[in-house]
Amino acid sequence: MAYDALIAHVKQTESISQAQGILGWDQEAVMPPRGAEQRAEQMGALEAVIHARRTDPRVGDWLAAIDEGTLDDGARANLRLIRRDWQRNQNMPGDLAEAIARATSRGHGVWAQARAASDVSAFLPTLTEIVNLKRQQADAQCLDRESRYDALLDGFEPGMKTEPLDAILGSLRAPLSDLRARIAGSGRQLATLEGQFGPDGQMAIARELAGVFGYDWTAGRMDLVTHPFCSGTLGDVRITTRVDEARPFDCLYSTVHEVGHAVYEQGLPVALERTPAGSHASMGVHESQSRVLENQLGRSRAFCGWLHGRMVDTFGIDMDAETFYGAVNYVSPGFIRTEADEVHYNLHVIMRFDLERALIAGDLDVADLEGAWNERFAADFGQHVTDPAQGVLQDVHWSAGLFGYFPTYSLGNIYAAALHEKLAAAVPDLDAQLAQGDTSAVVQWLGQNVHRHGSVLSAPELMQQAVGGAVTSAPLVAYLDAKFSDLYGI
Repeated sequence: MAYDALIAHVKQTESISQAQGILGWDQEAVMPPRGAEQRAEQMGALEAVIHARRTDPRVGDWLAAIDEGTLDDGARANLRLIRRDWQRNQNMPGDLAEAIARATSRGHGVWAQARAASDVSAFLPTLTEIVNLKRQQADAQCLDRESRYDALLDGFEPGMKTEPLDAILGSLRAPLSDLRARIAGSGRQLATLEGQFGPDGQMAIARELAGVFGYDWTAGRMDLVTHPFCSGTLGDVRITTRVDEARPFDCLYSTVHEVGHAVYEQGLPVALERTPAGSHASMGVHESQSRVLENQLGRSRAFCGWLHGRMVDTFGIDMDAETFYGAVNYVSPGFIRTEADEVHYNLHVIMRFDLERALIAGDLDVADLEGAWNERFAADFGQHVTDPAQGVLQDVHWSAGLFGYFPTYSLGNIYAAALHEKLAAAVPDLDAQLAQGDTSAVVQWLGQNVHRHGSVLSAPELMQQAVGGAVTSAPLVAYLDAKFSDLYGI
């Protein structure tokens, strides 16, 4: 049967892709520095094999031979997704795919060194190469009436176009800027958590948090890296975090964030494993799983009460639970996106969305990127960037060629707020459960309404079914306004 042959081929290709993913995890987590050049060649060689399999002429023959009327929902979803990827991959030259894999693998090491040295000039030649390659990819994969950025965005948020995405993200900028200004003018100062917090204690709480939020340790592990991430699926899902002895919330909330990704991957439908329909619906949906755990739940007053007890037991902090809740949610216009509070985070993302669109379109030269970044940051945050490591060099994404990824962070925040509204209605005693460190009802609800569907439904279909209607930015704006008006008395 043509469908069986097609799926056998797709599953084997996905197995190779997963092996490539483990090499990527290894590069970030444990690979020795001198292995960078070898790893670039390994990643390029694997990408060449994967691309050849994805463009194998037999895929087109199998697709043409299949009678969709004989298939169930999961199989029909596989056909839809395979056909979509087949069209994109057919338009992608194999040597270009291999060149991108090599350049981005090599680029990670160059970026890391440039960031450590705060030396933009050391990274610009590599970034110029990557941007040029991604422009070539976009030109090759553009479909009718698509922009370059549409073509790249589709790899992370299938079916989404730049224009409606710009509208929904743009609808956040004014209310967030207004909320930021009202907080700044409130005159209220929340306490911050001061002191030194040893790495062993931080990691002990981080491991407990991972379990509390549903992470299956028999199907994963946790390591320390520069930029936390999650990698893998189903039975092998690895999370990472980082430790700064003066900033324990970085470790703890990075862990909760990555666990959100991991629990989604661990909860995908096993019956569809290694097929497109068994994967996540989109990166926006993926990010929503992290954000709802990290923010709406993990930074809630109820859960902060539970976490406060763990911080008292481990570090003996001299701060009551309500003051601790304020410290967790302290608002300040910092430079670093991954450390940003909920009010400022989306402003970071929208800025990057605008800059990378201009880069891909050719409206902004890589040589002018730092200046454009610093100018926009001053306008949106009222601060002047003096250290590139806190500015244009802070994120790993562009060195990895992930153009089109950034906006999915804010889309995930929008999805998360809508999901939280529905979750709170479905679990009336949610706060009481969170105050006890019990998230079992949360994980079960997300599993039933998001995880188990994989990508059998498209992202818009999945979200509409989960929340009972079309998703807008209104729930996120309402949530942020209510929370921070309460905290800052505005």
